Amino acid sequence: MFLKVNLMTTSGPASVGLLYKESVGKIMTEAQFVEAVGLSNVLPGSEALKLAMFVGYAASGISGVVIALLGALLPPTVIMLKVVSVLSQFQGEEWLNKFIKGMGPAVGMLITLVSYQILRSDVYKTIGKKALIIAALTFAALYFDLPSPLVLLGAGLLGVVLLR
Repeated sequence: MFLKVNLMTTSGPASVGLLYKESVGKIMTEAQFVEAVGLSNVLPGSEALKLAMFVGYAASGISGVVIALLGALLPPTVIMLKVVSVLSQFQGEEWLNKFIKGMGPAVGMLITLVSYQILRSDVYKTIGKKALIIAALTFAALYFDLPSPLVLLGAGLLGVVLLR
């Protein structure tokens, strides 16, 4: 599963959507996945690797963590080495800059779609408007460039207050 996710989506944010589809309902619940995403964003380091470790642990304990890390590290490392060797030949080409800029909106839509799916899930239907309040305040805080770990901690504290 981790080889598949990291071969198909080698960027951290884009891999979250595919990892969601591959793991929720098979290895972990949606609530567990949401918790893993939240914790992986609060802790320092690569979110994709931390999320892979959470899912790997849910799948098979410590051995699952090791397999998840190998599956998460090997494909991007090998691909990056190959891509860098090819791209170094095209360094400074205008078409390459446009190609990279063209991918930005697609990554944004992938993240938006996963967010929408999570907010529509059964986990958040039970808290309804309160989930939307937390989401709106989170968006506002991130829009004004507050650090994401602080925003997530604030959202967690808001959840404690709102979801009594």
